[in-house]
Amino acid sequence: MTLQAVIADNLRDVRTRIDAAARRVSRDPGGVTLIAVSKTFPSEHVRAAAAAGQVDFGENKVQEALQKVAETSDITLRWHLIGHLQSNKAALAASIFDWVQTVDRDKLVPLLAAARTGGPPLNVLVQVNIDDEASKHGCRPEEASRLADAIAAQPRLVMRGLMAIPAPLPDMERRRDAFRRMKTLFDVLATRHPTMDTLSMGMSEDFELAIAEGATLVRVGTALFGARSKLPK
Repeated sequence: MTLQAVIADNLRDVRTRIDAAARRVSRDPGGVTLIAVSKTFPSEHVRAAAAAGQVDFGENKVQEALQKVAETSDITLRWHLIGHLQSNKAALAASIFDWVQTVDRDKLVPLLAAARTGGPPLNVLVQVNIDDEASKHGCRPEEASRLADAIAAQPRLVMRGLMAIPAPLPDMERRRDAFRRMKTLFDVLATRHPTMDTLSMGMSEDFELAIAEGATLVRVGTALFGARSKLPK
């Protein structure tokens, strides 16, 4: 099979699973957006997914994304930063991404706002370290409200919601608890910020569970692109 055929098949499978997960909890499948995590994969993989109808793509590194955005500029895509954002890359991130999902500290807010000089306002999510992992980025849950207020105060930014990467625990019920805590936090903050409509959580291994607990955006890489060595060139 060709690269495009493999990715198209994988994409159909993931979308079918998203639809089924949403319907099991009486949710509209149209309320869940799929982010294809294209980090480390070349632009050919992005093009193959785009040819199969995928629009939203997630990248971890600003410099890697810059190259892919340029190489796919003839296609209408939406780019999401889903990796840790260094302060010295904030201006560049604001100029090339449609969404920044990893705002986790106050310093980033004015930097992103100042650099978003053209086009529509930048969509922003607050990244929450919901399981308080030392190895993970993200603010503490009790800090999310202050960050949300700071983002909402910037006219060139839009406070769209929250993002989290719960601990990869083998016990799925413990992961479910993390997703539920994120949904509770989201609901509390959304009462103060009417622009909040996005809860980004769930990856290849657990996106169906995340959807059951309220995710509106899931970030899937492995289930779409697989291991690089196993995909046809």
